[in-house]
Amino acid sequence: MPNYKAPVRDFQFVLAEYLRISQYSAVPGFEDSGEALMNPVLEAAAQFCEEVLFPLNQKGDHEGLRYDNGTVHMPDGFKEAYKLYVEGGWPSFTCDTQYGGQGLPEVMNMPLMEMVCSANLSFGLTPGLSHGAYNAIFLHGSDALKAKYLPKLVSGVWSGVMCLTEPQAGTDLGLIRTKAEPDADGSYRVTGNKIFISSGEHELTENILHLVLARLPGAPEGTKGISLFLCPKFLVNDDGSTGARNSLTCTSIEHKMGLHASPTCAMEYAAATGWLVGEPHKGMRAMFTMMNAARLYVGVQGLGIGEVAYQNALGYAQERLQSRAITGAKFPEKPADPLTVHADVRRMLLTMRSFTEGGRALALEMALKTDLAHRHPDAAVRQEADDFVQLITPIVKSYLTDGGFEVASLAMQVYGGYGYIAEYGVEQYLRDVRITMIYEGTNGVQALDLVARKLPQGTGKYLRSFFHPAVAFVEKHKDNAEMKEFVKPLAKHIEYLQQATMWVGLNGFKNPDDAAGAAVEYQKMFSLVVLGYVWARQAEVALAKLKLGQDTAFYESKLATARFTMQKILPGTISLLASMTTGSKSLMQAPM
Repeated sequence: MPNYKAPVRDFQFVLAEYLRISQYSAVPGFEDSGEALMNPVLEAAAQFCEEVLFPLNQKGDHEGLRYDNGTVHMPDGFKEAYKLYVEGGWPSFTCDTQYGGQGLPEVMNMPLMEMVCSANLSFGLTPGLSHGAYNAIFLHGSDALKAKYLPKLVSGVWSGVMCLTEPQAGTDLGLIRTKAEPDADGSYRVTGNKIFISSGEHELTENILHLVLARLPGAPEGTKGISLFLCPKFLVNDDGSTGARNSLTCTSIEHKMGLHASPTCAMEYAAATGWLVGEPHKGMRAMFTMMNAARLYVGVQGLGIGEVAYQNALGYAQERLQSRAITGAKFPEKPADPLTVHADVRRMLLTMRSFTEGGRALALEMALKTDLAHRHPDAAVRQEADDFVQLITPIVKSYLTDGGFEVASLAMQVYGGYGYIAEYGVEQYLRDVRITMIYEGTNGVQALDLVARKLPQGTGKYLRSFFHPAVAFVEKHKDNAEMKEFVKPLAKHIEYLQQATMWVGLNGFKNPDDAAGAAVEYQKMFSLVVLGYVWARQAEVALAKLKLGQDTAFYESKLATARFTMQKILPGTISLLASMTTGSKSLMQAPM
């Protein structure tokens, strides 16, 4: 049976010591985000995820969902767990106080999201999607829509989903056919079919708010003619109570490789009543509000699975006795040495630890930058933070989901044959995390976004949000003897990334296939350098803390993982650079 223990100490390290969120106490929403609030929140979230959600994870995977004539029945215990989630006030954590939210920053919510994803990813999709729906309505909906729908969405009594994909329109949303006809009362009749709608139908909440992409009569072709509509499962009366059932139906649920306890629905909208969100033909802008936030949360899904997979692989490796160390018995009193003495097992475990702890710091920094982009009183700080978020979003989504899958696979490898057996739980992590590399924009699409949109933006404006502070960090520490082992390799690989960036820019201008063909490798290379930068900064903090003589085992572990990252992970940039700069000829001219 698998186990899960929330990494509370590491969350405390990242929030209080690495990001030092207490320095932002003058930013709206951060007034009470110090340790007096942070520690109780982390401990309460950990207790809920460990004791309520995690015990349901394997059970939900085995039991699955039951579809009955348009109704989706969740596995036993999920409805009760969601009720406890709502009673704990977790859905309202970061929402605006005007609608019943607590107004706290996203960076304080991100640890909860990771814990939920580690404990029970199938459960976590519903509140995660609701959070995205809240953002879209809050930022783009009319005052009347917000007043009518947000309070119960914020409280968690209602949930929300986004409805994009159609059978003929996956990534290419310009191909959607769903139509919206205006009614005399200001509402619209939405007609069409959507597929792959996560949490499109379930019994966890009293109502489900469907945010549906559709075309108005005479709308322009392609994405420029798409609008966004709010279609509730149950119509809402003027007093806020639910009324008649809307004409939208779940026609089936998908039978999937993983996430067996999360309903993935085919939805039919038969002249369903809906209301326009935002301006006509501007639905993609509103939907991307959901999707950009969702891409960070999907990245955290990969991170969460990586964390729980690593924990179980480490625990197994510490206990499993197999063979003797190649240099001689380390535990002669035992019939064999534990797996942790073997070099390849240690390589796998340290790779996992580098990813989970480095990815956590990156995800929380992204959340902090998102907060600063929206909340900071200084316009220049807001702009700088937003530039960073725009640049790093595709990297976070792709790196954390690719890495989550790799870590789950490595965990299975550590277990050996037992990892392939359902009882041990690792194979579920591999199955559950695989979809994260696909939905909310495949990782290949993220790479094209990075290369085609983010790199040329404002003649490199977004790029400066990363390169300038990274280079400044190297300059600051280049003569620091303690930091040399971290800064020297980082400086070298920043230079490699700069070379790759120049190559993509110059060659992509001449031949777009060169940029497209190099995009995934460039994105992976960028991710590794970002990881190296994160670990160098964590090493800086750990060195300072070790001088105080407190919690030495924790900080020594940080330094050891930082060294491993610099010596064994970061050099992966070299092969990526060599491959991408060969150009696209062998790729595009090969017969298919």
